[in-house]
Amino acid sequence: MTADEVNALMSRAFPGTDSETQWRVTTVAPGRCTTVRPYADVMLRPGGLVSGPNLMAMADTAAYALILAHIGEQLMAVTSQLTINFLRGAKPGDIHAEAELLHLGRRSAVCDVRLWTESPDRLAAQASVAYALPLPEART
Repeated sequence: MTADEVNALMSRAFPGTDSETQWRVTTVAPGRCTTVRPYADVMLRPGGLVSGPNLMAMADTAAYALILAHIGEQLMAVTSQLTINFLRGAKPGDIHAEAELLHLGRRSAVCDVRLWTESPDRLAAQASVAYALPLPEART
Protein backbone atom coordinates (compact mmCIF):
# COMPACT_ATOMS: atom_id res chain seq x y z
CA MET A 1 0.00 0.00 0.00
CA THR A 2 1.08 3.59 -0.55
CA ALA A 3 1.12 6.29 2.14
CA ASP A 4 -2.13 7.74 0.74
CA GLU A 5 -3.78 4.32 0.75
CA VAL A 6 -2.79 3.67 4.38
CA ASN A 7 -4.06 7.13 5.40
CA ALA A 8 -7.38 6.50 3.63
CA LEU A 9 -7.72 3.07 5.25
CA MET A 10 -7.05 4.49 8.71
CA SER A 11 -9.57 7.30 8.17
CA ARG A 12 -12.20 4.69 7.30
CA ALA A 13 -11.23 2.41 10.20
CA PHE A 14 -11.19 5.20 12.80
CA PRO A 15 -13.95 7.64 11.78
CA GLY A 16 -14.42 10.84 13.73
CA THR A 17 -10.74 11.41 14.40
CA ASP A 18 -9.86 15.11 14.44
CA SER A 19 -8.11 15.71 11.10
CA GLU A 20 -6.18 18.67 12.54
CA THR A 21 -4.33 16.54 15.12
CA GLN A 22 -4.51 13.11 13.46
CA TRP A 23 -1.22 11.50 12.59
CA ARG A 24 -0.54 10.69 8.97
CA VAL A 25 1.79 8.43 7.06
CA THR A 26 4.22 10.52 5.05
CA THR A 27 6.25 7.81 3.28
CA VAL A 28 6.11 4.07 2.69
CA ALA A 29 9.02 2.08 1.31
CA PRO A 30 9.88 -1.63 1.45
CA GLY A 31 10.24 -2.44 5.16
CA ARG A 32 9.86 1.19 6.30
CA CYS A 33 7.42 4.02 6.81
CA THR A 34 7.44 7.46 8.36
CA THR A 35 4.58 9.15 10.19
CA VAL A 36 3.96 12.54 11.75
CA ARG A 37 1.43 13.86 14.24
CA PRO A 38 0.95 17.64 14.27
CA TYR A 39 1.73 19.33 17.56
CA ALA A 40 -1.11 20.30 19.91
CA ASP A 41 -0.86 21.74 23.42
CA VAL A 42 -2.83 18.76 24.79
CA MET A 43 0.24 16.56 24.14
CA LEU A 44 2.21 18.26 26.91
CA ARG A 45 2.82 16.95 30.41
CA PRO A 46 3.72 19.13 33.39
CA GLY A 47 7.16 20.54 32.69
CA GLY A 48 6.34 21.44 29.09
CA LEU A 49 7.44 18.19 27.41
CA VAL A 50 5.46 15.85 25.16
CA SER A 51 4.00 13.16 27.41
CA GLY A 52 5.07 9.52 27.39
CA PRO A 53 1.58 8.25 26.52
CA ASN A 54 1.60 10.41 23.37
CA LEU A 55 4.97 9.00 22.34
CA MET A 56 3.81 5.44 23.06
CA ALA A 57 0.65 5.97 21.02
CA MET A 58 2.71 7.31 18.13
CA ALA A 59 5.07 4.31 18.28
CA ASP A 60 2.11 1.92 18.18
CA THR A 61 0.44 3.87 15.38
CA ALA A 62 3.60 3.94 13.25
CA ALA A 63 4.07 0.18 13.67
CA TYR A 64 0.42 -0.50 12.79
CA ALA A 65 0.65 1.70 9.68
CA LEU A 66 3.86 -0.03 8.59
CA ILE A 67 2.37 -3.48 9.02
CA LEU A 68 -0.84 -2.56 7.16
CA ALA A 69 1.24 -1.07 4.35
CA HIS A 70 2.82 -4.50 3.93
CA ILE A 71 -0.08 -6.91 4.58
CA GLY A 72 -3.00 -4.85 3.26
CA GLU A 73 -6.38 -4.25 4.83
CA GLN A 74 -5.98 -6.61 7.79
CA LEU A 75 -7.42 -4.33 10.47
CA MET A 76 -7.54 -7.10 13.09
CA ALA A 77 -3.75 -7.10 13.47
CA VAL A 78 -3.30 -6.29 17.17
CA THR A 79 -0.47 -5.09 19.35
CA SER A 80 0.97 -7.98 21.33
CA GLN A 81 3.97 -6.21 22.88
CA LEU A 82 5.33 -2.67 23.10
CA THR A 83 8.55 -1.77 24.88
CA ILE A 84 9.68 1.84 24.82
CA ASN A 85 12.91 3.51 25.86
CA PHE A 86 12.60 7.21 26.65
CA LEU A 87 15.92 8.74 25.67
CA ARG A 88 15.36 12.45 26.35
CA GLY A 89 12.52 14.84 26.97
CA ALA A 90 10.56 15.52 23.80
CA LYS A 91 10.32 19.27 23.30
CA PRO A 92 7.00 20.64 22.03
CA GLY A 93 6.64 20.07 18.30
CA ASP A 94 5.28 17.66 15.73
CA ILE A 95 5.97 14.04 16.70
CA HIS A 96 7.83 12.20 13.96
CA ALA A 97 8.23 8.43 13.82
CA GLU A 98 10.26 6.20 11.57
CA ALA A 99 9.27 2.54 11.69
CA GLU A 100 11.33 -0.35 10.35
CA LEU A 101 9.99 -3.86 9.83
CA LEU A 102 12.31 -6.36 11.53
CA HIS A 103 10.17 -9.47 11.01
CA LEU A 104 7.03 -10.21 9.04
CA GLY A 105 5.74 -13.74 9.40
CA ARG A 106 2.42 -15.47 8.90
CA ARG A 107 1.31 -14.91 12.51
CA SER A 108 3.41 -12.01 13.81
CA ALA A 109 5.32 -8.89 12.91
CA VAL A 110 8.01 -6.99 14.81
CA CYS A 111 8.97 -3.35 14.25
CA ASP A 112 11.58 -0.92 15.51
CA VAL A 113 10.28 2.64 15.87
CA ARG A 114 12.34 5.80 16.44
CA LEU A 115 10.56 8.99 17.62
CA TRP A 116 11.57 12.64 17.76
CA THR A 117 10.25 16.19 17.83
CA GLU A 118 13.44 18.17 17.20
CA SER A 119 15.39 16.14 14.62
CA PRO A 120 16.09 12.49 13.82
CA ASP A 121 19.56 13.05 15.28
CA ARG A 122 17.97 13.83 18.69
CA LEU A 123 15.72 10.86 19.35
CA ALA A 124 13.21 11.28 22.14
CA ALA A 125 12.35 7.58 22.28
CA GLN A 126 12.84 4.19 20.64
CA ALA A 127 10.30 1.38 20.76
CA SER A 128 10.08 -2.28 19.85
CA VAL A 129 6.54 -3.18 18.83
CA ALA A 130 5.17 -6.65 18.07
CA TYR A 131 1.84 -7.40 16.42
CA ALA A 132 -0.19 -10.58 16.27
CA LEU A 133 -1.59 -11.04 12.79
CA PRO A 134 -5.02 -12.53 12.13
CA LEU A 135 -5.30 -16.20 11.20
CA PRO A 136 -5.51 -16.67 7.43
CA GLU A 137 -9.15 -17.84 7.63
CA ALA A 138 -10.03 -14.68 9.64
CA ARG A 139 -8.50 -12.35 7.06
CA THR A 140 -10.86 -10.41 4.84
